[in-house]
Amino acid sequence: MARKVSLVLSHWYHLFEGMQESPQRFYTLLEQSLERRQIPNINRSRIDYSEGGIFSAKREYFRVRRKEHLFDICAAPFGANAFFVSWWLGEAPGFLWELVLKIPFLGPALLKMFRPYTYYRLDSALMFQELVRSAVLEVIDQLTEAKGLRALSELDRKPILSSFFQK
Repeated sequence: MARKVSLVLSHWYHLFEGMQESPQRFYTLLEQSLERRQIPNINRSRIDYSEGGIFSAKREYFRVRRKEHLFDICAAPFGANAFFVSWWLGEAPGFLWELVLKIPFLGPALLKMFRPYTYYRLDSALMFQELVRSAVLEVIDQLTEAKGLRALSELDRKPILSSFFQK
C-alpha cells in the first residue's frame, strides 16, 4: 500500500469538460516533461490508492518523490465526457518519525525540535512544487491545444497552499 503524505503543503485540481484522455498517456507525457527538467534526486513511480474503503476500486497516481516531499498526481476520466487532473504535495517524514508523531503532545514537539521548518526546507519544497507543477501544466497545455480546448487561465493554474503557508 502506498504511503500517504502526513502533512499536505498544497494541492491543485481542474476538470476538463469535453476532453477524454488516457491516464497512462498523461503519465507518460508527464514523465517525459519531468526528464527534460532534470530535477535532482527524484524518484518516479506509479502507485494505487483506494477510492474508498478496503474493498473499493483502486485509482492509479503518478508519484514524484524528492527526499521527504511527495507529489501525488492523479489524471482520470470523470463522467461521460470529462477528464480531471489533481495533485497533492506533502511530506512523508519516514517510518521512525511516523511513530514519533503518534506520541500524544510529545511527538509533534519532538518533530519541531529535530526537524524544524527552516527557510531552506520550505524553499526546497516550493521549488520542487514549481518544477513538477510546470511539468503538469506543460502536459495539460499540450493536450488541450491538441483537442482545441480553451487554455487554462492564470487563476486556474495557481496551486492552493495549505494553511501552513498562510500563517
